Amino acid sequence: MAEVRATGRCLCGAVQYQVTGALRDVVDCHCRMCLRSHGHVAAYTSTGLTDLRLTESRGLKWYQSSEKARRGFCQECGSSLFWHAEKARTIDIAAGTIDPPTGLKTVRHIFVADKSDYYEITDGLEQMPGNSPD
Repeated sequence: MAEVRATGRCLCGAVQYQVTGALRDVVDCHCRMCLRSHGHVAAYTSTGLTDLRLTESRGLKWYQSSEKARRGFCQECGSSLFWHAEKARTIDIAAGTIDPPTGLKTVRHIFVADKSDYYEITDGLEQMPGNSPD
């Protein structure tokens, strides 16, 4: 069995997971769907789809948020957990759901053209008006 590199869960524990593969550094998404889904900027890491193992899934519900992707959330507490592009071999994980220490760092911002007007991005990291090249 592969070594567990990270664990995480939703707010209430009805969805829990383990990650056995590498995690990509964090990308902050400012698109309208993420802002609405998370209530603010969404911070995601990513791993191989086969490297994510659910250890508790009773609360997991998937929502098809676009023709290209779906979002996984806990139907008991409402926590946003996953973003998965159709046919992708990777899955994005909401970084805040990972148990610390994560060893991750935020590396860029995407969809900044869609960001809301109530905040500014001032951390000096790369800002991309469209989607991440990863």
